Amino acid sequence: MSENFQSEKEEEKEVLNETSQAPEQETSQEENQEENHEEDTVEAKLAKSEADVADLKDRLLRQMAEFDNYRKRTMKEKAEIILNGSAGVVIDILPVIDDLERAIANSAKSEDYGALKEGVELIYNKLMHILEQKGLQKISPKNEPFDTDFHEAIAMIPAPSEEMKGKVLDCAIDGYKLNDKVLRHAKVAVGE
Repeated sequence: MSENFQSEKEEEKEVLNETSQAPEQETSQEENQEENHEEDTVEAKLAKSEADVADLKDRLLRQMAEFDNYRKRTMKEKAEIILNGSAGVVIDILPVIDDLERAIANSAKSEDYGALKEGVELIYNKLMHILEQKGLQKISPKNEPFDTDFHEAIAMIPAPSEEMKGKVLDCAIDGYKLNDKVLRHAKVAVGE
């Protein structure tokens, strides 16, 4: 009986060992599955992130290329505007040049200086009208207060009266503005 008892105890131990090992095996299988699942999700996330990075790199390269093309195109257009920007003014002045050429050709034939003077004045007025349409303004400041923004003093002369001190008494060379930007200051004599 003791032998029988021992064999029963051994069997119980084996059954207990098997039952205790079975949950351990199940646990380790579950852990392995979780680890595999985690590895799959990490790998999937990594692959997705790498695809996103590749997509963003591609988009960035395309944007950079597009911007570079835009920059080159605008530089080319700007250079063309600078080169051909004055074409409109030159086209408008061509009739004035034609008039001047006719005046020169006829001045040799004519001895009527009054008519020649009148013709030159008409051509001058035509030219000034064209330039005024393009935004040119004459600065002729006689009897105005001296202003360094528009005038350049070339001489200081005694003022004939107290109220003329600091004012422009004479204008040697007229100045010009183009759309409110001074192209040339008027050269003036100022009363002191």
